[in-house]
Amino acid sequence: MIQSMTGYGKAILDLPDKKVNIEIKSLNSKALDLSTRVASLYREKEMEIRSDLSKILERGKVDFTLWIEKKDAGQMATPINEALLIAYYNRIKHISEDTGIPEPSDWFYTLLRMPDVMAKNEMQEVDDEEWTLVHAAIGEAIAHLVEFRKQEGNALEKKFREKIANISRLLDEVAPYEHERVGKIKDRITEALEKTLSIDYDKNRLEQELIYYIEKLDINEEKQRLANHLKYFVQTLEDGKGQGKKLGFIAQEMGREINTLGSKSNHAEMQRIVVQMKDELEQIKEQVLNVM
Repeated sequence: MIQSMTGYGKAILDLPDKKVNIEIKSLNSKALDLSTRVASLYREKEMEIRSDLSKILERGKVDFTLWIEKKDAGQMATPINEALLIAYYNRIKHISEDTGIPEPSDWFYTLLRMPDVMAKNEMQEVDDEEWTLVHAAIGEAIAHLVEFRKQEGNALEKKFREKIANISRLLDEVAPYEHERVGKIKDRITEALEKTLSIDYDKNRLEQELIYYIEKLDINEEKQRLANHLKYFVQTLEDGKGQGKKLGFIAQEMGREINTLGSKSNHAEMQRIVVQMKDELEQIKEQVLNVM
């Protein structure tokens, strides 16, 4: 079963003092393009998180976000160093009295801008028990994303099989026109010679030249190779995940054979069929970019 590189996973861990939110988004990319944004409390675990994501997700442009919501609103506010604020107030007031410099008109705004008055929470260490819970929640979010990728992969596989079947059907439609084409080419060349040449010509030599010309327009090899590529594409679909690049290469080879069929066709109906094949193949190529 193939997987899409497009996916989304989310998990929420409810702890006594906070809620931990984990969100992962994934889009298509040639390789693994991993971006992580982790709350400062768990920043020391970022390399472990990246390692887990790399092992499981393998390819895609992946955005991982972990953020914290405090349950106590008071914990969310940046604390004010009250003792330091008072010390600044007394010092500024003393300088103003000694120098005659006017005191600030907006004392509180001025004092809050002084260094270290607005003190951020000190970095806390994460205990092993809490990290075990958070790590499990990260695994849950990854699992949700993988499940999303599988669902998208199923939809892609159905689309691929439909397009491959359409190309195979169109390839079968070429056969009647192929035999008709040979007779028309022969008649057209013979008629042109009889109209333009007033002298007799060697009919045996003409027959030899016609055979050589028609052999150059023969498309049996291209048809066989295209049929083989179609079968190989379906087999590769069934090989499992991680087949995106391989499917892309097979689609390129299919394109080469279809282009050669078009250049050799020399027949309006056959060229119409080739155009339809190209349309089906382009839709495959567009969607293959999303396959892992």
